[in-house]
Amino acid sequence: MKVDHSDLRVSRETVDRLAILVDLLQRWQSRINLIGPSTVDDIWSRHIRDSIHVYHTQPASFRWADLGSGAGFPGLVTAICLAEQDRGHVHLIESNSKKAAFLRAAIQATGARATVHADRIEAASLKIERPDAVSARALASLSDLLQLTEAWISEGTVAYFHKGRDYRNEVEAARGAWEFDLVEHKQDRNDESVLLEISGLRRR
Repeated sequence: MKVDHSDLRVSRETVDRLAILVDLLQRWQSRINLIGPSTVDDIWSRHIRDSIHVYHTQPASFRWADLGSGAGFPGLVTAICLAEQDRGHVHLIESNSKKAAFLRAAIQATGARATVHADRIEAASLKIERPDAVSARALASLSDLLQLTEAWISEGTVAYFHKGRDYRNEVEAARGAWEFDLVEHKQDRNDESVLLEISGLRRR
């Protein structure tokens, strides 16, 4: 079945690199659980498009960190988009050794501009220079994410966190301990999911 990718707003070369990623993910999925089984048939519409949304929201950022990278969404997709510009780099932080192995294989196959850190976020973040932007998807509550990234966001890094339909409750809970600037970017999918852009983090 031919799939229309014209609305992704990336080059043909980048679409080809993304297709390599999708093919590799589908082959590895039979060995390790990289994404939810119910979303395997919707990789392009659910995972790739959501991830590209992050890149298009902040195309001027060239130093990225991606937390709990898993199957590479959004961090690896960002790194593939950066390859089109031949500059920039993404630090993919993933403590699961099998998922880290997949990420390394995907980087080699796609030419993505990324490095894998097979370590816990707390340890890996100490080895990484403060990035322009940090991303995470389906990883932890907003309060926990802010705790993990405080040292970066409070010094000027911009955060991009994917959240589901209950995101307002997470934002309200986080504001009990933190002050921050927030921009909500609606996702293309009509399921109430959003991309939260957070900056200016400070403790109350």
